[in-house]
Amino acid sequence: MVRRMSAEAKKQGAGGTAGETHFGFRTVAEAEKAGLVHEVFEQVAERYDLMNDLMSGGLHRAWKQSMIDWLNPPRNDRPFHLIDVAGGTGDIAFRFLERAGEGAQVTVCDINRHMLGVGQTRAEAKAFEGRVEFACGDAETLPFPDRSFDAYTIAFGIRNVTHIEKALKDAYRVLKPGGRFLCLEFSHVAVPGIDDIYEAYSFAAIPRMGKWVTGDGAPYQYLVESIRRFPDQETFKRMIADAGFGNVSYRNLTGGVAALHSGWRL
Repeated sequence: MVRRMSAEAKKQGAGGTAGETHFGFRTVAEAEKAGLVHEVFEQVAERYDLMNDLMSGGLHRAWKQSMIDWLNPPRNDRPFHLIDVAGGTGDIAFRFLERAGEGAQVTVCDINRHMLGVGQTRAEAKAFEGRVEFACGDAETLPFPDRSFDAYTIAFGIRNVTHIEKALKDAYRVLKPGGRFLCLEFSHVAVPGIDDIYEAYSFAAIPRMGKWVTGDGAPYQYLVESIRRFPDQETFKRMIADAGFGNVSYRNLTGGVAALHSGWRL
């Protein structure tokens, strides 16, 4: 049976009552969420790309490329420093370095050391020595000084933080004036008819495929539920603007299955 959120739950978006938040469709204490999310990604770290293949039908690869296309990093030797948050496996970071010029570098920041270990192993097989670093840190309180980076990216990560508003404000803090914020996230399908098909597929198929592939469908059940709890495109756009960003806009991908949001620190 397809589980739908109530109208009240959708209005709550990323939050809950004081001291509480959501973990998928469950209500949990705010202090518990980070640990619960950590457990999910500990289980899927080695199969992260496979997880995204299951969640998106393989489309996440094209969506990530669209993110890099919209970022359009400089291809010359001009210094350009990207921070990729919640990107421990290095997927966005490596795509960025493959596109950018020799002056570009990237800091990958993730709260999960296991995910970072996967990224570091992958980085060793690529010719990016000296251009990529890995750091363990929380998206809500990044361990970097103010105005450190030219761009900030986060792909399929922001819906997992406990306080989205705090993560957005810290993204603004670490960006230089004129810096770019880009977020790729599963979103709300905007094409009538497709939304029902996608929801049925998500709840009926993805956890079962996850269990078949990894032996445990629970992480995939949480990830599907977390998508449904994430704010819709217009609501998230307002949240980005409330964090201080200007010229905020978004692009729907695959009819709104995912969306790219952009903002600037002006």
